[in-house]
Amino acid sequence: MNDNKLQKRTPATIVEKGQYALAIVVVGAMLVVAGFPAFVVFFFGVFAYFLWKIFSSGSRSETREIFEFYLAANEILRDEERRWFGFEIREIIDRGNRIVRTMSGAPPLIYFALGALYLKVGDHKEAVANLANALENDQSDELNFVFPTPELRNYVRVLRKIEREPAEAPMTSSAVRSLERARRIRGKSMLEESRRQAREAEDAAKLKQLTEDVVDAIPSLYNNGHTSQSVVDSVRLEDSTNEPSPEPPKRKKREKGGDSRFADRKPITEVLHDIYDSNTH
Repeated sequence: MNDNKLQKRTPATIVEKGQYALAIVVVGAMLVVAGFPAFVVFFFGVFAYFLWKIFSSGSRSETREIFEFYLAANEILRDEERRWFGFEIREIIDRGNRIVRTMSGAPPLIYFALGALYLKVGDHKEAVANLANALENDQSDELNFVFPTPELRNYVRVLRKIEREPAEAPMTSSAVRSLERARRIRGKSMLEESRRQAREAEDAAKLKQLTEDVVDAIPSLYNNGHTSQSVVDSVRLEDSTNEPSPEPPKRKKREKGGDSRFADRKPITEVLHDIYDSNTH
């Protein structure tokens, strides 16, 4: 049997199918006794059987994928000596993300396993998102799941069977217990480490972007090794506007005893007054 496959429980499956078949036979017999034609009862019985097979097979297939994901994730996380290829871990991550997308109300343990796998490959942003869903979200506590979806109900039924009888699915039981123990003991420290690494990566990205912006701005300041004339003109214009404007030259006052040629000259008002008086006489 493959290590990454969920062990089947054949006796329980046969008993469960027998109970469903017996219920269908009893309902069909009651309808025949009530006066319904036998072919009509047979037709609706076949129709109900196919509907049951479609929905039950889909739900069970999804539940099986969840436990197979647990097996693969635990194998990668617990064995530190083995060297895993990146594409192997990414394939398991894709399986977990597919389960989360298709399942309404996914169990918190799936988010924890996803966060731990993202932490292992160095994707700290996704690790923080998934670990926070498993540890700090309102739905991180199983007690808050009061109204389960059919998928979640089927998942819990299989989980309880594995917990009650671990000998029939020992590897699956061991994987679930190992992941739950890691979630309880190391979950908080893993989340803090992921957040620290995510902040450092974000700061490094900002510094890199700032450096690239400065480097891209350098060619605009220099043209073929010479300072751009427009930059020089702008600097000169800025310097000229900042310098104080020179004061206009002051007129020198005429000193007394200056030029002797104009010493006896009368003021203009007296000259005009004399001209006006001479014209009036």
